[in-house]
Amino acid sequence: MKRYILIVILLGALSLSAAVFMDGEKLTFNVKYGIVNAAEATLEARTSVYQGTPVWYLTTNARTHSFFDKFFRVRDRVESWWDKESLLPYKFSKNLQEGKYRQHRVHIFNHARRRTTYQRWAFKEGRFENSEMDMPMDAQDILSAFYYVREQPLQVGKSVMVNITADGRNMPTEVIVHRKEMVNTIFGNVECLVIEPELRGEALFKQTGSIYIWVTNDNYKIPVKLESKVSFGSFTASLVSAQKVPLKLK
Repeated sequence: MKRYILIVILLGALSLSAAVFMDGEKLTFNVKYGIVNAAEATLEARTSVYQGTPVWYLTTNARTHSFFDKFFRVRDRVESWWDKESLLPYKFSKNLQEGKYRQHRVHIFNHARRRTTYQRWAFKEGRFENSEMDMPMDAQDILSAFYYVREQPLQVGKSVMVNITADGRNMPTEVIVHRKEMVNTIFGNVECLVIEPELRGEALFKQTGSIYIWVTNDNYKIPVKLESKVSFGSFTASLVSAQKVPLKLK
């Protein structure tokens, strides 16, 4: 199965005043396949409105460079509309183009009823196939879970659990905090926590192995590095640009 690269760091349930990321935060990653600079990926959070309610509009985009398109073309976009008070998602949308693979899926969440409407685009028919399913009370989507976990007091040797609802399934996910490690970043030499999310689901790249994520060991939990295996090899993603972040650039 497939799993998500930049979107799997996960959990928490805090008020807006406790949010550790800033409005307009944008993180840009250089993605390497082996030693080749193959793609660029971005992760962004900004204020918006969903059906009259203030939300965080969360997006992540992955795009291979033009020269790499001839080998494996990627154009992925994932979106989440995340309530600013409850920190629960209203809507999640995933549109993937990876080589010949195509996917467009949507979840509409009703947390009061603990139900979600799952929409799966049928490309041949040119329409959505809709179904409804139960979900946990505190369900996050894959992207909102990334910001959710940044609110948590992560500790080495301790795991964090989160309920993720995506792709028509409920997926209990464990985030393992392995160790501390110094990493040379755009913020300088920074102490990071090495995290491994264990999630059974779909992803920005068709991931077949483990994902390891380095986040700054502070209140902000900014991801600075990722390593993973995908269907066409292995890749690393390094943070190369950061806007609207509380840390000073080197």
